[in-house]
Amino acid sequence: MSSTDLIPAALLARKAVVYVRQSTQSQVMTNLESQRRQYDLVDIARQRGFGDIEVIDDDLGRSASGTVARPGFDRLVALLCAGKVGAVLCFDASRLARNGRDWHHLLELCGLVEARVIDHDGVYNPCRPNDRLLLGMKGSISEFELGVLRARMLDAVRSKARRGELRLSVPFGYIWHREAGLGLDPDLRLQEVIRSIFTRFHELGSARQVLLSMTKDQVHFPRPSDEGRMTSFVWTPVRYRNVIGILKNPFYAGVYVYGKSEKRTAIVDGRARRTYGHGKPAGTWEVMIRDHHEGYITWDEYERNQQQLALNNYGRSGGTKSGRGGKALLSGLLTCGRCGRRLSVAYTGNPQSRPVYRCDKPNLMMGCRDA
Repeated sequence: MSSTDLIPAALLARKAVVYVRQSTQSQVMTNLESQRRQYDLVDIARQRGFGDIEVIDDDLGRSASGTVARPGFDRLVALLCAGKVGAVLCFDASRLARNGRDWHHLLELCGLVEARVIDHDGVYNPCRPNDRLLLGMKGSISEFELGVLRARMLDAVRSKARRGELRLSVPFGYIWHREAGLGLDPDLRLQEVIRSIFTRFHELGSARQVLLSMTKDQVHFPRPSDEGRMTSFVWTPVRYRNVIGILKNPFYAGVYVYGKSEKRTAIVDGRARRTYGHGKPAGTWEVMIRDHHEGYITWDEYERNQQQLALNNYGRSGGTKSGRGGKALLSGLLTCGRCGRRLSVAYTGNPQSRPVYRCDKPNLMMGCRDA
């Protein structure tokens, strides 16, 4: 042990914090050797002379990219601010942070309270310019490494998608065969229900009317019964989201699509928050391969269906609006505070009839005619 590795007695009187983290729940379950080596840092803390040692492993299964809340890291920062920490032990820089902001913020706090940063390579004093430079480089390399890994994986995924070989999650009515590839689900009952939705829409011209027609005929649709793992299903009464989801999905027209939705990032409480599943216009999809697989309808039929749905889109933002002589001046303008749908108008029916604004989402989803 060199003289630079010696830790002052004042710091040894504080606690040493061992920070343990893995990025995903899969790693927590399978990468047990990595966990063991991180917990072994407790022995290194004892060898350095610390008696009070605390292990923070609240962030097992949480990414350090800066987009996920990390209660363990926040607790570590709080302990540093309180001046209770003499050293922070981590397996490497990537365990503490994969983004420059968190990493440099941590180094700044360690420097203010003179706490040491310890890993398997040695002891670092953030107050020393050389140590601070080396720690900064470790953090930058960790952040750069994450960016390179992401870029390589995304390039590989997109390359496979452009060939139509990426095994995307497929909608009801299709399955991936181990050898034959993508094909129709052999369940003829399911095929019949899906074809019935397209047939009835062609006849009725409205997704809502399709729902009412199928509800009247007591048609059922499968729903996952295994918390989204899509291995077992139960048949339940068809809902509006089943109907509209099938009508709007180009996969049923034999089209292989990748990148039809996008993520959006917003800054919330000083952290990046990403939301996924925001639909993109058809012309901006990253990959679109027609006649990729057997479809339930043709592409021309799909386009006609989208045009009809757009014409029916009276109650949504951007849809056709027209005054119809009623007393409700705000008709088509108010939205529900819970679900965001546009409110419909009903009248009380008495001689002094007054408009009442209400949300019909439960009626729409379940196919009920009455409010």
